[in-house]
Amino acid sequence: MHEFDNQPHETRCACCEHEHEHEQDTKKDQPPLACGCGCGHCGNEEEKNPNIFKIEMISSLLFFSAGFLSEHIFQTPPLITAILFGVSIILSGWRVFRSGWRSLLKLRMDETTLMAVAVIAAFGLGQFLEAAMVAVLYQLGEMIEDKAVDSSRDSIEKLAEIRADTARRVLDGTEEIVSAESVQIGDTIRVYPFERIPLDGIVLSGNSTLNTSALTGESAPADAFAGSEVLSGMMNEQGPLTIEVTHDLQNSAASRIIAMVESAAARKGKAEKLITRFAEIYTPLVMALALLLMVLPPLFGLGEFRVWLYRALVFLVASCPCALVISVPLGFYAGIGAESKNGVLIKGGRFLEALALTDAVVFDKTGTLTSGELKLNKVTTLGSLPQADLLRIAASAEQYSTHPAAKAVIKAAAGIELLPTDQAEEIPGHGVVAVIDGKKVVCGRRHLLEQNGLNMESYAPASIFVAIDGVVEGSMELNDTAKPDAAEGVKMLKEIGIKRVVMLTGDNENSAAAAAQECGITEYHAGLLPESKVSLMESIRNETGKTIFVGDGINDAPVLAASDCGVAMGLGTDAAIEASDVVLTLDKPSKLAPAIRIARRAMGIIRFNIFFALAFKALVLVLAALGYSPMWMAVFADVGVCILTVLNATRILKFR
Repeated sequence: MHEFDNQPHETRCACCEHEHEHEQDTKKDQPPLACGCGCGHCGNEEEKNPNIFKIEMISSLLFFSAGFLSEHIFQTPPLITAILFGVSIILSGWRVFRSGWRSLLKLRMDETTLMAVAVIAAFGLGQFLEAAMVAVLYQLGEMIEDKAVDSSRDSIEKLAEIRADTARRVLDGTEEIVSAESVQIGDTIRVYPFERIPLDGIVLSGNSTLNTSALTGESAPADAFAGSEVLSGMMNEQGPLTIEVTHDLQNSAASRIIAMVESAAARKGKAEKLITRFAEIYTPLVMALALLLMVLPPLFGLGEFRVWLYRALVFLVASCPCALVISVPLGFYAGIGAESKNGVLIKGGRFLEALALTDAVVFDKTGTLTSGELKLNKVTTLGSLPQADLLRIAASAEQYSTHPAAKAVIKAAAGIELLPTDQAEEIPGHGVVAVIDGKKVVCGRRHLLEQNGLNMESYAPASIFVAIDGVVEGSMELNDTAKPDAAEGVKMLKEIGIKRVVMLTGDNENSAAAAAQECGITEYHAGLLPESKVSLMESIRNETGKTIFVGDGINDAPVLAASDCGVAMGLGTDAAIEASDVVLTLDKPSKLAPAIRIARRAMGIIRFNIFFALAFKALVLVLAALGYSPMWMAVFADVGVCILTVLNATRILKFR
């Protein structure tokens, strides 16, 4: 929350995108007072009270009905009719008049200025029914729009419910319910069945199943047991779990998800920015055109001033850009909400747009398409030793190393009695040099053997080589196993029309080729450093078009930031999540294609709304200038089209 001072200052209305001067309150947690923008979505609590809106609307409709009966049924004096319609106009339109007046004082023309001028001028011309109709229908449209906007907001604000406010902290065997914010890293907490996990951590004891749908959009439950990593926001469905906290409240998964979705609304897409700029230019332009329409024809003797004034008013009402300035931002907001419900976090409208326009997808290999766990795939003898003896000697040399490659060799030799090792020395990142049965064993990368005086030119590339007393006896190939859904994820991308799917990796050629084949990828590049990945990704983008990069590790941060749209897999490393534009909360490559499909459908609706609103308004504007458009048609071109486009935009929230 914010501390507000006593000084008025310019701020931006979160819903109508206009800047207004808010009078601030000194109370903590007190929101800004009404900005008077007339958008219907901001203001103090009294003005936002739906009951007040309803009372005003019903009262306005009653006076409107009384005015209609007075004029057409009872034939009462014009003064009585004018008073009844006037009260109706004031009840339904006072906010619009106030906003229009404030905008006029600041020499800024917006849609409320257009409405206020049209209503007041029509009333002054004696067109009481038309003036009241414009005001009442505009307010009715605002109420319907408010409901649609609020429903889309509510769907995103429900994300806040995934974060628990309290936690059961265990201290010296005693449980204490405390605020989740007060729990520190390293503390122990306990979560009982049907409670939401408040903080990220590692399970110390207990077995259960977890409902992860709030975070990942995945309906299948996940198992939790000692050693499992659990994230805040997950729901415990069975047994009690004792958890060691690994992230505080601010940095836990639920808090990061909420923060990313909340900040997304501030980042506009190109279409959204275009509409904002369009409205700023469009409104003064139509005011000028209406003025010319009112003045020029009578000057050239083409009719009475009163006739052209009425046409100019119809022109003004029809020209209001509400449908665009409300439905387009709402469309982006709804698109981000729909993606979040499906386990995809998008950091802004422009990234939703980039996702929809994707031509090429570039994957990192390790941890993205593959599990990141190495597995011994092949043992090749290059000398006199048989494979079993070669594996035994290699595992004996590697047994004191913690490198993933060493672990893979040791795991493959499970059940084999290892030999005693003397003078073992690990060269970080390269391998091990040891003495086994009095013989010098070098086990590691090609470069390590070359450093120990061996000529390796005649040997084919491999993950690990084994040399004994200066003789190369064999090689081993390690592969990173593909994730279960990697091949399906790549296939789905091709099915939705992605032109190019590429894999980049720092691993050797053999490992890259095996992973690419397993995932169904035909184009890959191996042996790359992070800077090489950036240059290759830029080359792919220049050749193909909009390109997104998908990665999960710290070394992926540079290329994630440099891509058109960076996608982080899972809620893994902080660096990757910070550098990315989109986060797939579930660590599955198959989630990317549905995310692109939802983004395309959302952008399709947004573009349709833009085209429909502009086309219909253009038609009515032409008819208004020619005198063929009555006031009710102008009102529909404004309020009716706005309601239709807003309702159409809310359809995005239902995308699955």
